[in-house]
Amino acid sequence: MKIYKLKTTYNNIMLREILAITGKPGLFRIVSQGNRMLIVEELKTKKRFPAHSRDKVVSLGDIAMYTDGDDKPLGEILDLVYAHNDGKPIDVKGLVAAGKIREEFEAILPDFDKDRVYDNDIKKLFTWYNILLETGMTKFTEDQPEEKEEEKSAEE
Repeated sequence: MKIYKLKTTYNNIMLREILAITGKPGLFRIVSQGNRMLIVEELKTKKRFPAHSRDKVVSLGDIAMYTDGDDKPLGEILDLVYAHNDGKPIDVKGLVAAGKIREEFEAILPDFDKDRVYDNDIKKLFTWYNILLETGMTKFTEDQPEEKEEEKSAEE
């Protein structure tokens, strides 16, 4: 049995270690791995349960959103949402009730594909953003120091 060693603070957990499970609300992190199942922990309640092989489990690090150009990784979009809202949560219910969820998202990511990105996708994105904020996560992309070092040497 493989056990993933995760740091205890959510700030250090990157999106690749956070999961969405179809049919279950909320977000989860991997605690351990068993025979044809994962043991996951719900981020808000810290309740643990098995996610079986029949469950559709997707890592947030593997999700991208359609844009008019290349698809944009979820982490980059979440960073844009965080910067646009100054690190404050989004009133998802208020935006949906007012019918302004698309307008709000267009202010954040103007080049999203309006035909392939649905209101429910945006609602889910904003809900996940609020959950991640609530658990203390404020940085959604990993720093890549190797690329920065290569850029510096190329400039010299």
